[in-house]
Amino acid sequence: SWINNFIPYLIDKLWAQNHYVSWINDTKYMSKGDICFILSFSKILDKKSLNFNKNNIVVHESDLPEGKGWSPMAWQILEGKKNIPIVLFEASESIDSGNIYLRDIINLNGDELVDEWREKQFSSTKKLIMKFILDFKKFETISLNTYKSESKYRRRSVSDSSLDIKKSIEDQYSLLRVVDNEKYPAYFILNDKKYIIQIEKCLKNQ
Repeated sequence: SWINNFIPYLIDKLWAQNHYVSWINDTKYMSKGDICFILSFSKILDKKSLNFNKNNIVVHESDLPEGKGWSPMAWQILEGKKNIPIVLFEASESIDSGNIYLRDIINLNGDELVDEWREKQFSSTKKLIMKFILDFKKFETISLNTYKSESKYRRRSVSDSSLDIKKSIEDQYSLLRVVDNEKYPAYFILNDKKYIIQIEKCLKNQ
């Protein structure tokens, strides 16, 4: 996951506050502890895994219960949103359904490419995590807004990076903002051939 590039910064900050931290990428390595932060993990933890820790915390970028599921940042950028909610909540055996502890907003300018908005996403994630750790025993949960209708984003695939050659670049700018040049670059098909398009931001005069 892209977030693995940022995890060491979070661990260093926690170590500096004398916390013991274990970083794992597979539930088979789980051990007992106070808090398990589940960050950009592609699987739902079962009851056995959840029982290892007193709290199992997920950070998710939507106004739950709206926007459950996969890649909520990318989907909302495609929807044209600039102010994206982010919540820290208790994990459960049902996806994105636990009670919420903290909320915040990720503010975008509207021109950030994937590396830029991911950096803002992690900055907000770190902020919520550190706030929760500071005094997690005193936090009270905020139940999900039951009056809101539930919605769910599907998992994005390679085909979601496909450009329409009949549309302008401007019309597809939001799509270009969420593609990853390495893992799932933008592409188009013409005359049965596939062409990859990479995007990067540079100064106006370059």
